[in-house]
Amino acid sequence: MTPVSAPDHLAQVHAATPGVYRRQAAVWNAGRMGDLYEQKWLDRIVDGLEPGAPVLDLGCGGGDPIAIYSLQRGFSVTGLDASPEMLAIARDRLPDLHTVLGDMREAELPSGQGAIIGWDSFFHLSASEQVALIPRLAAALRPGGRLLLTVGPAASEGIGSVGGEAVYHASLAPNEYAARFGAARCDVIAFEPEDPNCRGRSVLLSQRRA
Repeated sequence: MTPVSAPDHLAQVHAATPGVYRRQAAVWNAGRMGDLYEQKWLDRIVDGLEPGAPVLDLGCGGGDPIAIYSLQRGFSVTGLDASPEMLAIARDRLPDLHTVLGDMREAELPSGQGAIIGWDSFFHLSASEQVALIPRLAAALRPGGRLLLTVGPAASEGIGSVGGEAVYHASLAPNEYAARFGAARCDVIAFEPEDPNCRGRSVLLSQRRA
């Protein structure tokens, strides 16, 4: 992510980001197929989940690798994505994946989730949108359920790229994430800024209190 400071340009890129994933669905999926660099975090979020436990893949894309990982471990997986093109790829690839077309900012989130994974998706929301979504994500978790997100190492806005098109990124400060999740009855149990094993992504793991 490249930090920038032109508010009008950032707002334009933010508004255009969902369309990028529609146009670049094939490109994005080709770059993600079989590349499970986030496995150590996935292993951690599903540790202790029973077979059949509900897992929500938030911004599932074409389902590879995260939905595949979750289905292979016997979980009941729902994939939510705002791109019909992404979901078409996911359905063709994974007939056992329950897919839902919707924007995470507005979609009804299924309750009682053992795990929610927002890898390379949640950080496309603005800071205010993240603040609004955090309590809804927390409410969708069952007691003891865990939430895994990629965020930023510090409070910031910036621009990345998918298939040569600009996409928006934003993050709160780590202490604000801790406070927001705490207010939603969740604890941040791990935060690793710019994890070198995850291509520099900053990773946050939270757990709902029992």
